[in-house]
Amino acid sequence: MSENFKEAALRYHSMEPAGKLEITATKPMTSQRDLALAYSPGVAYACEAIVEDEAAAAQMTGRGNLVGVITNGTAVLGLGPIGPLASKPVMEGKAVLFKKFAGINCFDIEVDTTDVDEFVNAVALLEPTFGGINLEDIKAPECFEIEKRLRARMNIPVFHDDQHGTAIVVSAAFLNAFRVANKPIEDVKLVCAGAGAAALACLNMLVSLGMRRENITVCDIEGVVYEGRTTFMDPYKSIFAQATDDRTLVDAIKGKDAFLGCSAPGIVTQDMLKTMADSPIIFALANPTPEIMPDLAREARPDAIVATGRSDFPNQVNNVLCFPFLFRGALDVGATTVNEEMKKACAHAIADLAMAPPSPEVASAYGNEAQTFGPDNLIPKPFDPRLIVEIATAVAKAAIDSGVATRPITDFEAYRERLNRFVFRSGILMKPVFERAKAAQQRLIYAEGESGKVLQAVQRVVSEKLARPILVGRPPVIQEKIDSMSLNITAGVDFDIIDYLDDEQMTTMGQEYYKLMARRGVTPKAAQARIRANFTLVACMALRMGMGDSMVCGSFGSYRKHLEVVKDVIGKRPGVDDLSALSVLILPRGTFFIADTHVTYEPTPQQICESTLLAAEEMRQFGITPKAALVSHSNFGSSPYKSAVNMQQALSMIRELAPDLEIEGEMHADAALDENIRADMMPESLLTGEANLLIMPNLDAANIARNLLKVLGGGVSVGPLLLGADMPVHIMTSAVTVRGIVNISAMAAVDSIGR
Repeated sequence: MSENFKEAALRYHSMEPAGKLEITATKPMTSQRDLALAYSPGVAYACEAIVEDEAAAAQMTGRGNLVGVITNGTAVLGLGPIGPLASKPVMEGKAVLFKKFAGINCFDIEVDTTDVDEFVNAVALLEPTFGGINLEDIKAPECFEIEKRLRARMNIPVFHDDQHGTAIVVSAAFLNAFRVANKPIEDVKLVCAGAGAAALACLNMLVSLGMRRENITVCDIEGVVYEGRTTFMDPYKSIFAQATDDRTLVDAIKGKDAFLGCSAPGIVTQDMLKTMADSPIIFALANPTPEIMPDLAREARPDAIVATGRSDFPNQVNNVLCFPFLFRGALDVGATTVNEEMKKACAHAIADLAMAPPSPEVASAYGNEAQTFGPDNLIPKPFDPRLIVEIATAVAKAAIDSGVATRPITDFEAYRERLNRFVFRSGILMKPVFERAKAAQQRLIYAEGESGKVLQAVQRVVSEKLARPILVGRPPVIQEKIDSMSLNITAGVDFDIIDYLDDEQMTTMGQEYYKLMARRGVTPKAAQARIRANFTLVACMALRMGMGDSMVCGSFGSYRKHLEVVKDVIGKRPGVDDLSALSVLILPRGTFFIADTHVTYEPTPQQICESTLLAAEEMRQFGITPKAALVSHSNFGSSPYKSAVNMQQALSMIRELAPDLEIEGEMHADAALDENIRADMMPESLLTGEANLLIMPNLDAANIARNLLKVLGGGVSVGPLLLGADMPVHIMTSAVTVRGIVNISAMAAVDSIGR
């Protein structure tokens, strides 16, 4: 990694507040009565309820949704035995993944001992606190003994992710690789490089799925694990000892159908792969550098199916496909353990999801990345929104069927709906958009190329490879800003400049602008003067003249003035009557889209209808199915005022034009977000669950709601996103942050694909 990335990572971790986690109250704490209910004397009743029935703790406390991420720091990432204190950033990061992907709360606990007895006793005594334990970064072979003892002592799930998380995802990928290669699992002959926790767990999992133990050859730092070997042996690897004359990996790999690498970089050569069987399956999982790079593997064996642990190659084997969702299912049924049936159910769910065709939402979100099942798509994408639904449901069912669930689910349809509602309540909303932007590498024009905020954002756009930036501005000014902020980007290498000082280029743009505006009262002289006075106009003309694929503007100045230029130069796409703006708010409660927040002051029913349909279309770019509510001061006809009537008329239009869109209105905002309130007022409402697209009656309501939620909701804002323009353009607001510019840059890049 570059020094620049290292500095960014250190800044990220040390910015206020320190760390990546905090504790927030989940109940109201605004009055003396609230305090009395939360603590003394009201808390006594909850305590007594748990004394009478320990199962009540799942309803009375957060234990049923709380996981402990616990380590002693003896085998951290690629860092080795760095100790418990130095491992804390990693454990906090793991806790954040639990929360972001599956809504599971976590405490990270770092235990200062390498003694197995002390560690086991310390963790076991914490059982009343947690609904599950995730053991992390503990070296082998101690990790095997620790997990075995804790599973025996504790009546909650204990899961060593380095073993079983890896094993589950690897097994899912292998199951599908065997399908692609048409190799029955019971016939596959496999060689494994590595005999640590992850490798042995993968092998045991494959055996439980049907692979024959006698078809598995294991190699470690001493060579082949064979019968009679005494050096560097332990009971866990001894079960894979074979009666064989092979002594090295070079010997053992000959004729094998599959290779599993959980070892060290570069230990496999092209010549070794050439000795394998037809259609070899090569899982080179050492990180960050695999046992053999995929391009070299395919060069030696074009018929190979290859997977790695890296995100920049197909078939990334990533534990995040598993552990958040497995724990979600286990916690939701109060499982007392994670057994083999639950692990196998998880592996099969991952494998089956990869074989299912991409949903329209996933296809929209990932574009070309959302290809159908095949050699380069053995397992789902880490941010596939269907993972939580399919895996958690499969794990929950397996726990119930195997008799380890203390709170069995009886209505799985309702459970799946609850999981679906969670899917986009997290900061991963933008990830699929980033993935599409990276794949497309579009040219993105920034109108305010001299802005410090924009240049900081461009640094991140370049480092994350989201687009090829094109900055409108004066080269000396841009370079001066880059130098003063110590940015690591270079004109002509990392980005291009539309030189505002290039008189010839500006003259040409002025001539083109005159041609566009000649019949709208603009003279040739006025056209030249306007071009030389307005960066946004230059950016719009550059986009129109094909110098870029998309454009963003608005990091300073009036939104309305930028909008006027965009309307003049870019205009509306065919079939669109008017532009509108959609704002996205990623809040702790969920992700919500609000329209129209910036364009039309008092929209007509036709404009409300069009804005709603455009917003629903844009939501699908994020892979989200829209559930729309027309929000008003009126509830289902309770008010005769014009704004309410406008919403009623818009609803009729929308249902006629888009009968498949789930929408209801007009209604109060609380009714839009609470199905119970809505059911009391309108039992036959066609909207289910919680609305995620809120259509406001006018610009005042939309803009006020957006800004209040942005400040008070403690979330992240994306946008506003301009809807209906003839070319991909987005106008920011002057309050936009660097992060906001990066987000809107990715959206602009994605919007330009195929246009």
